[in-house]
Order: sequence, then C-alpha cells, then structure tokens
Amino acid sequence: MKVALFVTCLADMFRPQIGFAAVKLLEAAGCEVDVPVQTCCGQPAYNSGDAGDAAALARNVIAAFEPYEFVVVPSGSCAGMIRVHYPQLLKDDAAWSARAQKLAAKTHELFSFLVNVREMKSVAAKCAATACYHDSCSSLREMGVFAEPRALLGSVRGLELHDLSETEVCCGFGGFFSVKYPEVSARMADDKIAAAKAKGAGGRLARRGEKIAVRHAAEVMADLNDGPAIGEDNN
Repeated sequence: MKVALFVTCLADMFRPQIGFAAVKLLEAAGCEVDVPVQTCCGQPAYNSGDAGDAAALARNVIAAFEPYEFVVVPSGSCAGMIRVHYPQLLKDDAAWSARAQKLAAKTHELFSFLVNVREMKSVAAKCAATACYHDSCSSLREMGVFAEPRALLGSVRGLELHDLSETEVCCGFGGFFSVKYPEVSARMADDKIAAAKAKGAGGRLARRGEKIAVRHAAEVMADLNDGPAIGEDNN
C-alpha cells in the first residue's frame, strides 16, 4: 500500500523528527511512503478569513496528493483542514469541488490510520517514563481521534501513561488565538503544565529545572526518544 505523508509546516520547520517518526511507523505498518512536494494546507489563511488564499493553497495540495490511495497527516488540525474544510471551501468551484471531496475521503490522521486502516495493535518501542497524552482540539473534535493514540502508547514498554485532567480543554495555542490573546493563551498553557506535573509526567523535571520533556506521540511510538525535547535548546 502506497501512502502520501503530509508533513505539515510546523513539523517541517521546527520538528522534522516527527516526519521521520511517522514514516517509520507507516513502514512498520506495511506501507510504502511517499512525501510529495507540498505547501501549507491553508489553515492559517482560512482561520484568519482569507478564503481566497486558502482556496489557492487547497488546490495545490489536492493536485499534489490526489494520485495517492491514502493521505496521512501527523497533525489533527491539518488533517481536519483537508478532510473537513476543503469540501466546504471549494463547494462552489465546479472544477475542484469533487476533487476536494475525494481527497477529503482518503485523508487520515496518523494514529487513526495506523489503528483503524492498517489494524496496528502495538508498536515495538520502549520509553521508561511517566507521561500524559494531550488531545489536540482538532484531532479530538474534527477527526474524532481519542482511543487510537492511547492504544498504541499503551503498548510502549516501560511507559506509564496518564490522561490529563480536563482532556477536552484547549492548550491555549489555537492558531491565531495565541497571537491575538497571548495572556489568556499563556494561562491556558500554564494550566496544562500544572496538570501534567500533578500526574508526575516527565520524570526528569527536577533535573531539568522544572522543564517537562514534550514530544509528539509518534516520536515515542517510533522509539525516537533521544533527540532534544520540544522547548529545549537544540544547539
């Protein structure tokens, strides 16, 4: 089975290891992975009300990814943009409406694809740590992903997994929300950090001066735990 990986802008620019982890997991699930030349999914423009630029970016993505049987995305928000919002965005475009719907139908969030399409039951990874899983708003609400990442993380040897309190509450990022309302966003993020500490997540907190090691779940599942954690000095 040949699948296309939509890497996402944030992973490409800030955390390429997420892309490598996604490829490793997909290959372990028996997939041949291609990474076509790609642009932004258009979500920032769409969220800010710029439908014209969002539609132009959507057409680029559709043209690049429609030859593939499946499109897999390690981000609920980008997956949600393609699957939920592309058909609405291009519904009045006679040349692109049907193409948008076809791409939407074969676009999947990474963990949902691994569990529900490829029927992956476990991963061959180990991580001696206590961790909390944070549900992204888009994965939870737009893509309906909840049990799948927990099932795979639960198979990681040595990992003690907990849910955060109020799992359905936003972390405060919310795209442009964090830019428009930085003080509110920071307070929401502080609440998430406090909840993670209360669960004992990040066993190295004391040695890291109260910093919690933050990683994409795909990195843990793919056994790529040796790199610097998100938020740490990468130099």
